[in-house]
Amino acid sequence: MNEEQRNRLTQFIEAKGLRMTSQREAILGAAFNTTEHFTAEQLLDMARKLDASVSRATVYRTLPILVESGMLKEMDFGGDSKYYDPNYAEHPSHNHIVCTDCKRIFEFSSKKIEKLENAVAEEFGFELSNQILQLRGSCQELKERGVCHKKETVH
Repeated sequence: MNEEQRNRLTQFIEAKGLRMTSQREAILGAAFNTTEHFTAEQLLDMARKLDASVSRATVYRTLPILVESGMLKEMDFGGDSKYYDPNYAEHPSHNHIVCTDCKRIFEFSSKKIEKLENAVAEEFGFELSNQILQLRGSCQELKERGVCHKKETVH
């Protein structure tokens, strides 16, 4: 996380009448020092590596604040858990493809898709405020080997 992002988040949290505690600092550090999508439980594990005192309750109370700030995007990729996208603030117009076997999430951008989205919006008289495109399929490893070895290593 760069200094500008840290200042923005600190100001946002303080404007909500909350303090920037060491637990929140660890949560911010964990959330924005990765480019990988994560669940609340994964964020808890990452934050506890920075500060063992981070509580589950603080993670679950902080996540909606980070989403409201626009720095994180809550994503539903199916399943029991929501995922959080730490790349949203820097790249708000990107899409996702999810491996249905190992659950890995890959990001991609496409000017062709962006043009198509804009054309569809124009056709229906809409001005786009955001977009969400998720593709699902089996990863190349499963296709080539018949098994996805990454499945065991991904939450």
